[in-house]
Amino acid sequence: MEWQAEGTVIGRRLHGETAVIIDVLTLEHGRHAGVVPGGTSQRRGALLQPGARLDLRWRARQADQLGTFAVEPLRLRSGLMADPTALAGLNAICALLLFVLPERDPHPQLATRTEALLDLIEAGGDWSALYLQWEMSLLDEMGFGLDLSACAVTGAREGLAYVSPRSGRAVSRAGAGEWADRLLPLPGLMGGAGDNRAQGLAEGLAITGHFLEHRLAAELVGRHLPAARARLVRRLEAGRGRTP
Repeated sequence: MEWQAEGTVIGRRLHGETAVIIDVLTLEHGRHAGVVPGGTSQRRGALLQPGARLDLRWRARQADQLGTFAVEPLRLRSGLMADPTALAGLNAICALLLFVLPERDPHPQLATRTEALLDLIEAGGDWSALYLQWEMSLLDEMGFGLDLSACAVTGAREGLAYVSPRSGRAVSRAGAGEWADRLLPLPGLMGGAGDNRAQGLAEGLAITGHFLEHRLAAELVGRHLPAARARLVRRLEAGRGRTP
């Protein structure tokens, strides 16, 4: 069994004395693990850091075996390690992908969005809004997507101000009525009308965080979200990151 593709490292762990097991995110093969012989050496170790883009050749005797990777560097993305907030973003992305993605299940749209997000983070651009969109994509790919197209109560497509914490559907101010205080404020960053108490990124991350924790983590994985996500949110909300 053999294939060749490009992929990005999202996790690594020691295997024996000199080898490393890496998890990579690929377009064609999804999240895929394999052994890199000699991966603990100084030269190879530098290639196998999370965020690195590699040319991969995977081989195994049978399809269900762990197999081995031969790797060549394409883009090391060393800039992700230079800034604490960028590093927090990388750690959160990798931790969430490892947390939710089943092995060898392709999610090409999510893989493409992940590459674009990592590129923007490394470039030092304003990436917090794109990260919020990435979390929404992650929810959608895992079957817990939000429906922000119309009010769940009135059917209106204008004046959307809230999100139901139970259904994940948008609700207008008129539709919310006396239940408004029990709903999640929908910020303009996510298409909200701006006539509620939402301010922006913090409210957006509160929405995605609610459904990541209470729906995806609880129902799909059975464990709490990785702590790396909370550390990133604290950084962004404290204004140390590049917030909109």
